[in-house]
Amino acid sequence: MKNRKLKKCFSEKTQKWFLFLLILCMGNTISVFADSEDVSQSQRKITGRVMDTSGELLIGVNVMEVGTSNGTVTDINGTYTVNVTSKNPVLKFTYVGFKEKMIEVGNKGIVDVSMEEDIEALDEVIIVGFGAQKKASVVGSITNVEPGKLSLTPSRSISNNLAGMVSGVIAVQRSGNPWFNNSDFWIRGISTFTGNANPMVLVDGVERSIHDIDPEEIESFSVLKDAAASAVYGVRGANGVIMINTKRGKIGKPQVDVRFEQSFTSPIRLLDYVGSGKYIELMNEMNAENGEVPFMTEAELLNYKYQTDPELYPDVDWWNVIAKDHAQQTKANLSVNGGSDILRYSLVLGYFTEDGILRRDKTQDWDSSLKVNRYTVRSNVDVNVTPSTLLRVNLGGFLQTKNAPPGNDESNFGIFYQAMRIPPYIHPPVYSDGRLPRISARENPWAWSTQRGFEKMNHSKIEALTSVEQDLKFVADGLKAKLTFAFDKFSGNSVTRAKTPDYYTPATVRDADGNLVTSISTPGEQYLGHSKGADWGDQSIYLEGMLSYNRIFNDLHDVNTMFLYNQKEYDRGDKQPYRNQGFAGRFSYTYDRRYVGEFNFGYNGSENFAKGKRFGFFPAVAAGWIISQEGFMEPVQDVISNLKIRGSIGKAGNSILGQNIWDHRFAYISTIENTGKYWWGPEGNTYRLGRAEGEIGVAELTWETVTKRNLGLEIGLWNNTINYTVDIFKESRKDIFMDRSNVPGSAGFNRKVWANFGKVDNQGVDMSLNINKQLNKDWFVSAIANYTYAHNKVVEIDEPISKKGTYRSVTGKPVGQLFGLIAEGLFTEDDFDENGLLKEGLPVQNFSDIRNLRPGDIKYRDMNGDGEINSLDETAIGKTRTPEIIYGFGANVKYRSFDFGFFFQGAGNTYQILKGESWLPGSVAGAGNIFSNIDDRWTLENPSQDVFWPRLGNKAVANNERASTWWLRDMSFLRLKNIEFGYSFPHIWTNKVGVRDCRFFVRGSNLLTFSKFKLWDPELETTDGLKYPQMKSVSLGLSINFNN
Repeated sequence: MKNRKLKKCFSEKTQKWFLFLLILCMGNTISVFADSEDVSQSQRKITGRVMDTSGELLIGVNVMEVGTSNGTVTDINGTYTVNVTSKNPVLKFTYVGFKEKMIEVGNKGIVDVSMEEDIEALDEVIIVGFGAQKKASVVGSITNVEPGKLSLTPSRSISNNLAGMVSGVIAVQRSGNPWFNNSDFWIRGISTFTGNANPMVLVDGVERSIHDIDPEEIESFSVLKDAAASAVYGVRGANGVIMINTKRGKIGKPQVDVRFEQSFTSPIRLLDYVGSGKYIELMNEMNAENGEVPFMTEAELLNYKYQTDPELYPDVDWWNVIAKDHAQQTKANLSVNGGSDILRYSLVLGYFTEDGILRRDKTQDWDSSLKVNRYTVRSNVDVNVTPSTLLRVNLGGFLQTKNAPPGNDESNFGIFYQAMRIPPYIHPPVYSDGRLPRISARENPWAWSTQRGFEKMNHSKIEALTSVEQDLKFVADGLKAKLTFAFDKFSGNSVTRAKTPDYYTPATVRDADGNLVTSISTPGEQYLGHSKGADWGDQSIYLEGMLSYNRIFNDLHDVNTMFLYNQKEYDRGDKQPYRNQGFAGRFSYTYDRRYVGEFNFGYNGSENFAKGKRFGFFPAVAAGWIISQEGFMEPVQDVISNLKIRGSIGKAGNSILGQNIWDHRFAYISTIENTGKYWWGPEGNTYRLGRAEGEIGVAELTWETVTKRNLGLEIGLWNNTINYTVDIFKESRKDIFMDRSNVPGSAGFNRKVWANFGKVDNQGVDMSLNINKQLNKDWFVSAIANYTYAHNKVVEIDEPISKKGTYRSVTGKPVGQLFGLIAEGLFTEDDFDENGLLKEGLPVQNFSDIRNLRPGDIKYRDMNGDGEINSLDETAIGKTRTPEIIYGFGANVKYRSFDFGFFFQGAGNTYQILKGESWLPGSVAGAGNIFSNIDDRWTLENPSQDVFWPRLGNKAVANNERASTWWLRDMSFLRLKNIEFGYSFPHIWTNKVGVRDCRFFVRGSNLLTFSKFKLWDPELETTDGLKYPQMKSVSLGLSINFNN
């Protein structure tokens, strides 16, 4: 046996060296033949190495001296030696799959060459889980996005540019606040109702945040959607994976890129309220309907209308008081890239700053306005320690600061909430003598925003990664090993300088000298206090070891394999860090560039589960047929350049049992908790703490798992001028960790019982269309369109049998389904008897005092026919707040030095139920502001059913506040996300000043929004508009590339 193995090993090595000697001899034969042609010519020996742009040495590159027959090929170490005879020799380098390169030798004796891949001639390389594959052999559902498209708008977070740009991604931006404006996003929607639904984001192979990376740092961006693509991440692959690789150095002279953009921003839409005169008239009208005296006299009303004394009769637009209608933003980047065959480097520096719309009081020495700054750095260095050993060192991070009024959420919600609660006639923001008025149980919005001091918050993070890649070709061609170690650390701290100012009662008169008569109601502080806060933050340590093998046999059998081990420790300062580890593998086989089969698996462990149950196995299989490579397709190859069908099925897991990693930790362990005290003794002053059963341990606690099925079609037409991809998917998730709401009280548990019980199905389609065409040397056009539809359904949520299948059932409805009453219009005079009470036979409305129910109030459907309207009549209405449909489309046209482009983004099947603390106008004095569309309401003079507002009343009408179809609104929208015009200066100008490329551009972001809903931007996460508004912008920018 031993001799047989030795013989086999000897045979393989003999074949390898025989092939190498044969190639070398061929090269020498060519050289000798060249010498024999003209021995009288002077000869010079040129030597060097040939590699790709990443420093990988290339074997078998043809090296020829132009105009002669002198030539050779590179050896097993990527080196060559050639004798040249020309007076001014030029070497031509050619290699399959790479662009031809011509080099003028000059007087040099050593010429090292870097060759670029020819993507059109070579199968495009696609980033996949833990590696890369040729596009032809990829049978998983993967979307790749050009990094430049992630800079669609000048936003702090690239997550705000995903919606409509990346097929398969559902994304929504719920705030325009520069500190809180990260988008929520999901891959193919949501398929869990208690667990974490966020996709895994990997930056250079390490789990990190997508929100804090600058788009200029990104080299590749991939979205892994199905099981074939994400199963290798078993522990976190259930929600899909986003893979980001940062820029690496390229061989060549230093390339310096500078990009600067200045943006001028303004709210897309602000809330519009009525003024004091209109407000008081409405209050008088409501009082009159109740037979009460006017809210204010006619004389007082005229004082407000004509502003006879603005301090006594104010008319305040509180949104205008606290917020500007404009702001600005600046973004700048510096990139340096270059290197040699030994060392390559990439450095990207970024700066971002945005001033918010919140105003400051310029009379104060301190600034309470909203300002956000971010500084980013990313440095990647690759070193070829030996011809077969590559060392990579990555170092990145950011520093982000915020200046705002005290209170973390005040600049996003709190200040706008206070502005809604104060009607325009109550008091001015500040009196002329500097005194601040305030009424009981309300805040002065101006004082709340500008007079309480300020808060500074700092967030910083460092991300470090080191890897060593070893080419093991001395063992077997195509075999490589890689070891990766990464360390990340995040921390935050804050400084608060705050005080409570003096507040005064609002003035109602002036004294004889004309001074306002007020008295202090709440004495405050005269100086700002000082406090510091610190957040321990979090840190993670990641270790990975990988073996990969890639080889093509006989130009027919393409084998791609990978096996790795990884482990991670995440520590956020809790009692114990969070640890997981696992193995992953992939085997991909392609026969004759036509038939592809692939097997992936993840075998992962998490300490969230009991010993013996901590590991889960998540396999996936996939297959593909590249029809366009078949012989019978040759007659139509000029039209159909690519046609592939593929399918996959597999499993992935989710070990995060709640919304966050720290939720329900060690849920397999039962706990005992303190409960009350037992007192005894002569005087009853001795006690001992009681003990009670705490959380009930789940003995069979396991993973939340999902089975994913995917069927895809890829079509390329006219040499891939047009590319269309469509995927149909279905996901079945089970073992969702949830509280068992249907456990009877007689079971004896004193708190909720949790178990792996929930089930959700999710299905849909995503598609993309890309068109790229060079019409002639002057004209180039491109277009893009993406569409994603994802519909989920709750299969099991532990509902009582009596509720399942009824109009009240959650089972069978989407996750997050909205529920409410069915509105059947408004009551009319015919619905009431002569005593003002509902007629016999009509369902009793139990939400309002029967004496406060009148014509013009909302009438509801009695769903269960019991003659009463109550919460048992609520049913599913509309759909969900999270959109089921996200789409985008755009085009770009380039003519010589000019370019123009646009992109629209939209969302569909997204709904919201309007409500809020002061949503219904009137009720009592100081109840809140009233929207300017208030005339679109039911009145005795206009008893229309087609109105926005029901009857107004100066008393709370609880009946009209209920969640119902009356307040249900379709929040679908279409937005002009980007429109851009650019001009590239001619090279004849730029080359004179050492600049290779220079482009000036003007662009607009979010300039147009089309929606049926008009009160505020439909994408905001709010039921009453009280949120920092979405922003639009106009930008001027300049990008310069220096070629040194």
